[in-house]
Amino acid sequence: MQTSEVITTKVNAKDNKKKSFQFLYFIGPHLILFFVFVLLPIIYGIYSSFTQWNLISDQTWVGLNNYKTILLDQESTFYFQFRNGLKNTLLFVLYTIPFQILFPLIIATVMQHKGLKFKGLFQAIFYVPGLVSASAGALIWLLIFNPRLGPMNNLVNSDIVWTAQQPYAWIVIFVMSMWGAIGGNLIIYRSAMAGVSEDLYEAAEIDGAGSFRKFISITLPSIRFPLFYTFVMSTAGAFNVYVQPLMATNGGPNQSTTVLMMYIRNLAFGSGESVAGMASAMAVLLGLVILAVSALQFYVMTKRSKG
Repeated sequence: MQTSEVITTKVNAKDNKKKSFQFLYFIGPHLILFFVFVLLPIIYGIYSSFTQWNLISDQTWVGLNNYKTILLDQESTFYFQFRNGLKNTLLFVLYTIPFQILFPLIIATVMQHKGLKFKGLFQAIFYVPGLVSASAGALIWLLIFNPRLGPMNNLVNSDIVWTAQQPYAWIVIFVMSMWGAIGGNLIIYRSAMAGVSEDLYEAAEIDGAGSFRKFISITLPSIRFPLFYTFVMSTAGAFNVYVQPLMATNGGPNQSTTVLMMYIRNLAFGSGESVAGMASAMAVLLGLVILAVSALQFYVMTKRSKG
C-alpha cells in the first residue's frame, strides 16, 4: 500500500513538473523571434556605433569618436546632419502627434452618439487607409497635390508646387501621415469608450451635467490608459518617420524636411562608401531621445493620474 502511494506521488510530481514548463510552448517561439530579430540587432547596432565600419571591411574600434563627431565637431558634416535631422524630426512630431490623438478622439466621441447611423461604415472608412502601405498612400497624395494634374490646385485655383516650397512641403507630409494614422487610434478609443458604464452617464445627467462635462469628467478619466498607450506609441512611431518625407519631398526643399532616419539610411546604405558606424551612432542617439521622451510622457501621465 505504501509503495503504490509513493509511486502515485512521484507520478503526480512529474505531471506537475511538466505542467510548470508548459508555458514555454506558448512564449518560447516569441522569445526566440524577439531574441533573433530584435535583441541581437539592437546589441550589434550599439556595438557598431563604437566602430568605424563600411559594411565590407572589418570593424575598427574607435570608442566614443563617432559620438564626439556627431555632438561636438561643428565642422563635421555629420554634426550638421544630426542636428538638422533631429530638428526636422521634432518638427514632424510636434505637427502630427496632437492631431493623431485629438482627431481620432473627437471622431470616436461623435460616433458614440446613439442617434448616429452607419457607425460601422464610418469606422471602416477611417480605418482602411491604415491598411494601405505608406508608399502607396504617398503616391496617391502626390497625384492629388500634383501642380499640373492634381485636383488640389484646381480646387484652390492656384499654381503652387506643393513639394518644392515651404510651408507647403510640410503640409503635404502632414496630410499623408494623418491619412493613415487616424484609423488605428480611432478603433482603440471606440473600444475603450464602449467599456464605460452607461450608469455613470445617467447619473451625471441627473446631476445636470452637459455633454462636455460628461466627456471631461467621465470619458477621459475612463480611457486614460488607452490614451497614454496611443500617445506613447504614436510618438515613438513619429520619431521613426521615413517614408512620407522620402516619397513626398526627398528631404527638400534645401533639406528642410530631411528627417534623421533619412540621414541614417543614406549614411549606411546610400551612394558612395558606407559609413555604417556613424549611422549606428545616430540611430543609438535617436533611440535615446525616444526613450527619454517616452519616460517623460510616462512620468507626466502617471503623476496626473495619481493627482
